[in-house]
Amino acid sequence: MNGNAVETLIGAVVLAVAGAFLFFAYSSAGVGRETGYQLKAAFDRVDGLNVGSDVRLSGIKVGSVVSASLDPKTFRAEVVFTVHDDVKLPDDSAAKIASQGLLGSYYLQLDPGGSETDLAAGATVKHTQGAVDLMGLIGQAVFSFTSSSKSGAGQQAPAAAAPAAP
Repeated sequence: MNGNAVETLIGAVVLAVAGAFLFFAYSSAGVGRETGYQLKAAFDRVDGLNVGSDVRLSGIKVGSVVSASLDPKTFRAEVVFTVHDDVKLPDDSAAKIASQGLLGSYYLQLDPGGSETDLAAGATVKHTQGAVDLMGLIGQAVFSFTSSSKSGAGQQAPAAAAPAAP
């Protein structure tokens, strides 16, 4: 009977430590609900941008992507995102989808404009730039290189002109 009490006590301690670890991990990871005001932006391409992706201003996270959907009339991707309340963006600001590197994740980059008027909650960012298709660009470069080397392979360099006789 004494062994069961010790095992129960050890099990309770393990559960308490696991609960404390989960609480610490959740609170330090910043996965809670984003606060701030919501803005919208329409893009031609949002490849790699997901719900929960960072919204950054000068490299600092100032919000996150809330949703992405297709506008059935314009066939553009509409992205809704949050921005912290203390960040006031001018109404001529721009939004673009950027990558952290060649194989890195994508995020929404905000570039503030110079207007005196700020964007209100629910407003739409007018100036946007969609994601760049890196694999498509690499494919074009490889195809362009191989086609140019094939077209020049069958040609010979012109012979040097013989010196004129005196």
